[in-house]
Amino acid sequence: MAPKPKSKPPKQSQKSPPPSTSPHPDSHLTPEAFERDLKSLAAKAQSQTLSAHLLTQAHIYLSSLTLLTLAALTSTASQLALSPVYGSIPASQWHTQLVAAACFTGWSANLALGRALPIKPILLLPVFALWVVPGQWALYKASETLGGVWGPVVTEFLTIFPVIALSAACVATYLDGADLSFLPSWVRDATPGLVSYGVFKAAEVLGREYAGRYPVVNSRVGLEMVVGASYTLLAPSRLLVWAVPALVHTAVWNVHAPTGWALERLNATLGREGWVVLDRRESVTGYVSVIESEKDGFRLMRCDHSLLGGEWVKFLGHPQFQGNQVAEPVYGVFAMLEAVRLVKMPKRIVDKDAKALVIGLGVGTTPGALVAHGIDTMVVEIDPAVHEFASKYFQLPENHTAVIEDAVSYTDRLASTTADDGQFDYIIHDVFTGGAEPIALFTLEFLQNLHTLLKPSGVIAINYAGDFALPPPMVVVKTIHQVFPSCRIFREHPRDEASVKKHGSDFTNMVIFCTKLADREISFRQPNARDLLNSPSREVFLMPKHEVKDEDFTVGREDGILTKNDTAKLVKWHGKSALGHWKVMRTVLPPSIWENW
Repeated sequence: MAPKPKSKPPKQSQKSPPPSTSPHPDSHLTPEAFERDLKSLAAKAQSQTLSAHLLTQAHIYLSSLTLLTLAALTSTASQLALSPVYGSIPASQWHTQLVAAACFTGWSANLALGRALPIKPILLLPVFALWVVPGQWALYKASETLGGVWGPVVTEFLTIFPVIALSAACVATYLDGADLSFLPSWVRDATPGLVSYGVFKAAEVLGREYAGRYPVVNSRVGLEMVVGASYTLLAPSRLLVWAVPALVHTAVWNVHAPTGWALERLNATLGREGWVVLDRRESVTGYVSVIESEKDGFRLMRCDHSLLGGEWVKFLGHPQFQGNQVAEPVYGVFAMLEAVRLVKMPKRIVDKDAKALVIGLGVGTTPGALVAHGIDTMVVEIDPAVHEFASKYFQLPENHTAVIEDAVSYTDRLASTTADDGQFDYIIHDVFTGGAEPIALFTLEFLQNLHTLLKPSGVIAINYAGDFALPPPMVVVKTIHQVFPSCRIFREHPRDEASVKKHGSDFTNMVIFCTKLADREISFRQPNARDLLNSPSREVFLMPKHEVKDEDFTVGREDGILTKNDTAKLVKWHGKSALGHWKVMRTVLPPSIWENW
């Protein structure tokens, strides 16, 4: 058999293979591929939602707003805390400048702080904020040495200055990430700082309005602790261990804390000097308390760094005074106000038919005496705590009409419905706040309302406390004369020439007695036994003695009268007058009373 022929191998195709569709290793380096990558990245950037961007910006602004608000509350709470020790006016003399300096320091140093500190500055804020309370407590002890000018400055520089400066620095850091592209380029750099300071000042104003008049906690220390706790929630960290001693001190040793334990410690401290605090309350006009000298036997009511009045309690059990309708006042000026009943009028006013209006209660010395004489008495007092304490701890009788309201709004409303013949036979105007007159209650408009409410045969007595070396007493007296044509003025005590020469001030209480009768000079009848109410204090002080003549007012004649639209003429003197009052109060009671509240 013939062998089969071998099969030939298949012929190779002569056609070229199809082009490959797999990417070339270096294809991304081509211009086309690079352009595609750029478009892909742009698409990814555009895929980020607007809400994500807004969330980031909202965090920046919300954090900044929170810090600014807490810094403003730190400022407000500090002023409230210092007012029982220095009074609200001395405490505020340099406060605005110090706070502005803290804001500027923190804002300008934010980058330096971030580089210099091994930790984030915001983590230090809770520690500094919680140390404010014990820091102020310690510095109060030096108030007598530092004085009314430097005391508040030094105290706030060492306590709230670091808190506000750190807050400003943290806000500046946050706002570095704010998107301000919508603003013109020429205002972008300045806007964060200016707006932040504006927000801070607005929060500070709101803080004074609501934290001062309607505190969210029942003490100034409580408010400061709430602010410190808020900083803690904002920036918690292990550094808070350094604030534990401050918390322990506030809870255990700080006598200003709003606890029964703190009041016990306070009385243990004051008891060594013969004093006791019977009650205390945060209220609309300030820190109100009732204190008693167990050693000397008198009781006082204080509001911040001033006294509202007082009574002798050591005579309550004395046989001579048993059954008395009135208490013995500590201060003679309150008995002198009762001399409205002694002013001679064409027709004598019978007590049982008379009506009296008292503006400002104090401890109730004057309204208590008017009620004792059988006079229908209405009291207008803005502070409910003052009325409660006067009723509970002093001899304010129950049978009076109490109006707890601002006297300006109340008398304005009452005068608008009063006929020309008036409503009251007697008006007692007795208001005072920490070394400065409450201006609204001495304006022409307010006095005109009182003129409307006073009957044609009535008498008004106005108690004014001020420094005769300054213009305000003259301005007030000129304004009173503008409304009431016939007046006489008496001081509580005669002028002490040696003291005036030494200290350059003449701070005193004076009472201005006025009537609506232009053609009749004021004179007083001699008091009888019934007028004196079996009271030795009234035997000495009821009859006005130390008359003030026109020539005694040596400054203020050129300043005109006081109207509600022109109060600057008195405001500018409040600082100096309040500092003089601060010094007087430090001679009336020992420093420990003011420093320990």
